[in-house]
Amino acid sequence: MVRKFLNLLQKKGDQVVRIEGERLFLRTFVESDAKSLSDLLTNNKYFWSQYEPLHEDYFYTEDAQFRKILESIQLMRANREYSFGIYTKGRHQLIGHISLYAIKRLPYSSAFIGYSIDERFTRKGIASEAVNHLVRFAFNELNLNRVEAYVSPKNIGSIKVLERANFVREGLLRKLLYINGVWEDHYMYAILKDDYRL
Repeated sequence: MVRKFLNLLQKKGDQVVRIEGERLFLRTFVESDAKSLSDLLTNNKYFWSQYEPLHEDYFYTEDAQFRKILESIQLMRANREYSFGIYTKGRHQLIGHISLYAIKRLPYSSAFIGYSIDERFTRKGIASEAVNHLVRFAFNELNLNRVEAYVSPKNIGSIKVLERANFVREGLLRKLLYINGVWEDHYMYAILKDDYRL
């Protein structure tokens, strides 16, 4: 169903992918999302900075996010990244973002997944539902063999999300990311197409 939708929109010249879930839907960002994305990032700036770097003030502006969306559209056209907003059904409220990025074709056939949920919507299973939908998209629509994720050992919530989605912890990457003045270790998690199940 997603492939049919994707092909239909590409024939029309649009580059939009929408994935329907039970309580939410994922939709790739378009230029008009810059304001809502800027608001989401600003509202969660300090909450998300527990596990990711704080950015310069400009990053949180509508102009910066407009530019990021244009870049993500170009990467999607090259089949190198798919950046989605996570929206509530009914209200169509942006409550997070999730991406498949660093997509590599053979001999790798892999990508990374990353996601962040609005603080007001955490602990509701939103991230788990979004991750499951995007993993299905990666394997069934993009025909990837492997999806990987980095996660801080301190981020217990995100670890639970990955493990519920059948990701396997493959190791510890020491001092992988420089986050707010400190080098932080991260676990490497991955799921293979052969291991995937709904």
